[in-house]
Amino acid sequence: QPANVHVLAEALGNDHELIVAGSAKRALELAPTADLVLLDVLMPDMDGLEVCRRLKADEATKRIPVIFVTALEQTENETQGFDAGAVDYIVKPIHPAIVRARVRTHLELKASRDLLERMAAQDSLTGLANRRRFDEAAREEWRRSMRFSQVLTLAFADVDHFKAFNDRHGHGGGDTCLRLVAEALQRLCRRPGELAARYGGEEFVFLLPGIDHEGARRFVQRALDAVAGVHVEGLTQAGALSVSVGAVTLIPSPLNSLEDAIRAADEGLYKAKETGRRRGVVRDLETGETFDVTPGA
Repeated sequence: QPANVHVLAEALGNDHELIVAGSAKRALELAPTADLVLLDVLMPDMDGLEVCRRLKADEATKRIPVIFVTALEQTENETQGFDAGAVDYIVKPIHPAIVRARVRTHLELKASRDLLERMAAQDSLTGLANRRRFDEAAREEWRRSMRFSQVLTLAFADVDHFKAFNDRHGHGGGDTCLRLVAEALQRLCRRPGELAARYGGEEFVFLLPGIDHEGARRFVQRALDAVAGVHVEGLTQAGALSVSVGAVTLIPSPLNSLEDAIRAADEGLYKAKETGRRRGVVRDLETGETFDVTPGA
């Protein structure tokens, strides 16, 4: 109701950016951009309980806190709201100070939770996504690519002779090397959905939706060139560092699996290592073709 929206705007407008939806349909469209949702229970087209259930069922909105604002005061009504996924319940008539306090509390909780989730998904040394984050993103992208029959590339990169570098320059030098290599590789991921992650040790992995074998060959060459340009101050000269890369392209389907694709990319990486390092091997799993890639080629 416009009157209720006006009261909420008066209570919150000076401290927060408000987005107003006049219908349940519009609320569901706008919700992915929100940090918190204030939702009436009684609405003409779809009640707030159903809107809340749909928000919680959607991956894009399920972590957004929902506070019900309603004139219903029965314990049963509150229980239904919490069962639907709400985090709090504000009863009309609205008291501005209470609304501000509860909104502030739940925004702070969400900010803390978001920070913890980011930290749990981030490699502490390089700042890249960690293996856990990659595994989650790869499963999600695999399902999406299968649903739309879209090509997907997976690639592994491993720093050549890193153990010798670490032995020579110590763990501090090795850590600096990995951070600089990670920065160079991160810059290669430019399109939506592309992800660079540290898989473990000196090994990195890439998720590249919509990239076919030609695009994979170009990506691998850019990766080789990018690392060749990395200079660890006081320890290496430009061109001294290199990586070996293995990549596969395919269209995910019930006939193949993410685990098989990862295994094939890893095999390509080891083939690149065995044939001299500082190079890449790209395999198109649809046609069976294999392509060798070298820096600057």
